[in-house]
Amino acid sequence: MEQRPSSEVRGKELALLCLGALGVVYGDIGTSPLYAMKEVFAGNHPIALEPANVLGSLSLFFWALVIIVAVKYVSFIMRADNRGEGGIMALIALALRDAAPGTRSHRSVLVLGILGAAMFYGDGMVTPAISVLSAVEGLQIAAPALEHAVLPVSLFILFLLFYFQHHGTTLVGRAFGPVMLIWFTVLALLGARQILAAPSVLAALSPTYALAFLFHHHEMALVAMGNVVLAVTGAEALYADMGHFGKEPIRRSWFLFVLPALVLNYFGQGALLLRDPAAMQNPFYLMAPEWALYPMLALATMATVIASQAVISGAFSITRQAMQLGFLPRLEVRHTSEREQGQIYLPALNWALMAAVMLLVLGFRSSNNLAAAYGLAVTGDMVITSLLATVVAARVWGWGWARAVALFACFLVVESTFLAANVLKIPDGGWFPLLAGVVVFIVMLTWQQGRVLLLERLEGGRMPLVRFIESLRGGMPLRVPGTAVFLNANPERVPHALLHNLMHNKILHERVVIASVQFEDVPYVPPQERLEIKVLPENFWQVIVHYGFMDEPDLPATLMQAASEGLEFEPLATSWFLGRETVLTRPGPEMPLWRKRVFVTLHRNAGSVTAFFKIPPNRVVELGTQVIL
Repeated sequence: MEQRPSSEVRGKELALLCLGALGVVYGDIGTSPLYAMKEVFAGNHPIALEPANVLGSLSLFFWALVIIVAVKYVSFIMRADNRGEGGIMALIALALRDAAPGTRSHRSVLVLGILGAAMFYGDGMVTPAISVLSAVEGLQIAAPALEHAVLPVSLFILFLLFYFQHHGTTLVGRAFGPVMLIWFTVLALLGARQILAAPSVLAALSPTYALAFLFHHHEMALVAMGNVVLAVTGAEALYADMGHFGKEPIRRSWFLFVLPALVLNYFGQGALLLRDPAAMQNPFYLMAPEWALYPMLALATMATVIASQAVISGAFSITRQAMQLGFLPRLEVRHTSEREQGQIYLPALNWALMAAVMLLVLGFRSSNNLAAAYGLAVTGDMVITSLLATVVAARVWGWGWARAVALFACFLVVESTFLAANVLKIPDGGWFPLLAGVVVFIVMLTWQQGRVLLLERLEGGRMPLVRFIESLRGGMPLRVPGTAVFLNANPERVPHALLHNLMHNKILHERVVIASVQFEDVPYVPPQERLEIKVLPENFWQVIVHYGFMDEPDLPATLMQAASEGLEFEPLATSWFLGRETVLTRPGPEMPLWRKRVFVTLHRNAGSVTAFFKIPPNRVVELGTQVIL
């Protein structure tokens, strides 16, 4: 049998990865043409529809796509990969790598990273709402008599989207790439058709139109910049999904397909507005021939569902990473695919997101109003990414501070302008994602600091493990058959559960394993580096288990790998001892009392350690202790 050349195989694999990237990575930014241009001239703060303003806005759209997406994210930010993985959590881990814990630098990066993650959630609430609503608003153009159906149809689509999350995305995911391929092709064709009718619009490719617009219309320009940022929403997905597809497919998809399609469509909308100013009510749908309105409505709805699905899946993924890095309490995580480890479902987060999205749709009622709520969280996230990337470039890449600051200051100037422009939107709805981000920020920061404080309280007065074992020699308690595994954050100290078991039951198992789980600042830990095993006297064993922040913790399965080191586990003869802390609060300088109470509430409602580490429930013994913060 003749084998295909390896270059042909690689070419087909690359093409499939590019197709997959179209469906997952570019859904959000690919649906921005539905509302971005309309918001400039017919939004809550419209600018005058004059030829100079149309060309100036188009030029701003084009150069925002080039500077923010093509140069910043595709060319530079994607270099900040953590063993192939991207996203805000990977960037936090990289930025913290050379910062000593407890230092001002470490605390600053930590707070900045948590704020960036919080802004992601604020953005994630608005994206499904504005995307689906803007697509269904095509009914107002195709059938004006059905205008009253826009809201209920949007709510129904969003409900179905969240309701079916527990089934996973395997089946629907196969259609993501082909549907978005058709979507971007249609975007390009619609735009090219209008540009051919008014080719003079291509003059806006020159940056002089953008600069002239900014310098001649100061106040109007700032308002317009708040709308231009809508064209680059979704840029973070290029970096966040890097681990799923790799840099090359994402870069090729952007330069060869997505960027040309977006530019053609935006310039096509501009060409239509130059010829027919009345089209500003919805330039996207009015670009299409009348016979194509219903097919366009169906295609746009599918594209926005895909964009929303990518945001929801991203929220699930970043939440799991945040849990494993200690920024969020444990939540129930269900796997929806036997093959793909990354396909997960978090019930609590899913329904919380659905409630927020439904409230947004009911509260704002139109994509124009939602556009006012959109942008602030996005630009905040962009600014924080640039700041963290500056730290990574200076420390990890070895550029030094002068070179790193010089480069990212250029991006920060543009993004700070976007941020300032979006501050104007706060009274019109920008307060919602900002409020959501602040709430998430407080929760994440409180959980992270509360965990540190709780561990300090638990460590106080604990006996070193080696000294404890030596003390047993003077009066060894009864040893019973089997293995006892005690989970303990600090492998060098005696677990509270071990002391309580010895105090109340007056026994020790014939083999005692002190297991400590440590999540590293890398996505995945290789199997050969997973376990550290140390043999101690009196048949005590010290085991440190290492996981990456994207690894799937399975403690029993991991410990079975210790057999090669002489530590064999018989599942039916192994008992797992877990400590359960009852946390009480009192005023103190470490943390305000109200935040301590927030931490206690989170701690009380956190998911089970047993479920999180996949420990058999019928082999678990929990022993409690009381801790005062």
